[in-house]
Amino acid sequence: QVQLVESGGGLVQAGGSLRLSCVASGTIFRINDMGWYRQAPGKQRELAAAISSGGSANYGDSVKGRFTISRDNAKNTVYLQMNSLKPEDTAVYYCNAHVLVYRSGTFSNFDSWGQGTQVTVSS
Repeated sequence: QVQLVESGGGLVQAGGSLRLSCVASGTIFRINDMGWYRQAPGKQRELAAAISSGGSANYGDSVKGRFTISRDNAKNTVYLQMNSLKPEDTAVYYCNAHVLVYRSGTFSNFDSWGQGTQVTVSS
């Protein structure tokens, strides 16, 4: 009922920048928190950044000061601007959204995930 589609990943040199986008679609009544998580090979998935519906953001310690999360509620879209990229930022980045769906007279909460987009930072 809810689909998240990421875009913007790719290969970049250390020190460079990338901007990730994630669009949510489906029978959405309201999107609450949205965020970006990342998973490097052999490591657990970790929070990169998250943002509330009101715009309050929080970041993982390793990306503070370099990444900026933002959202456009009218477009059901969340962005992640990544600057000063490092090789250790290399990972698959996953979009996440907590979505309230209204269907057939019933509200339901969904914790939705995108398919992931690869970010590779070369040294």
